[in-house]
Amino acid sequence: MSASPFTAAHRVYVKSLYKRYLTNALDWTIRRDMWRQQAASIRAEFEENRHVRDPRALAAIFAKAEAELQNRRHPDPYIAPAFPGGTKWERNTPPPMGPIYDHMAEEHH
Repeated sequence: MSASPFTAAHRVYVKSLYKRYLTNALDWTIRRDMWRQQAASIRAEFEENRHVRDPRALAAIFAKAEAELQNRRHPDPYIAPAFPGGTKWERNTPPPMGPIYDHMAEEHH
């Protein structure tokens, strides 16, 4: 088995790009059965470029993919309710456990 010319950072970037494509497709298509077909076509697009080893060609492919993703971005993406920006984010935060008014600090001033 030959050593791969790509770094771990490259792999992380490709995985991130792939996940962002899938997430964006899910934002546009609510039904999972329809989204699964889109996910398979996205996977096929990524597999087409799996054999590319030239760094300049990869940079061009990445730039094109990022631009395409930006053009396809959903204007109102789905955010899970409990995640930051979701409808339930910090809705019922627990009250602070300390004293509301520190009487001890007032005596020292």
